[in-house]
Amino acid sequence: MATWQCVKQCGACCHLDPAERPDLDEYLSPAELELYLSMVGEGGWCINFDHTTRECRIYPNRPRFCRVEAEVFQDMYGIEAEELNDFAIDCCRQQIEGVYGDRSLEILRFDRAIGL
Repeated sequence: MATWQCVKQCGACCHLDPAERPDLDEYLSPAELELYLSMVGEGGWCINFDHTTRECRIYPNRPRFCRVEAEVFQDMYGIEAEELNDFAIDCCRQQIEGVYGDRSLEILRFDRAIGL
């Protein structure tokens, strides 16, 4: 069974392009939406994403919507804790494939990390 985990130095989730996420207002509060949009920088990448190290500069203090935690996903998407693993895997696969491609090193690293 695959078990979700974040893959270091991937950063696919840091590609925040709102054009690719037209439903943001359905799961973010008005204040969170304002924060999210303020974080979108050049090319749709988060302004807090360091392209050299491929890491978040504010990781310990990242916003709620950047966290893969049961209570956050329950509140934002209505996902029950027992569904989080499969949902997070699907979300990451979609995002990684969309940003880097379905044959990218990032998707291969993700699949290996989660046990696929």
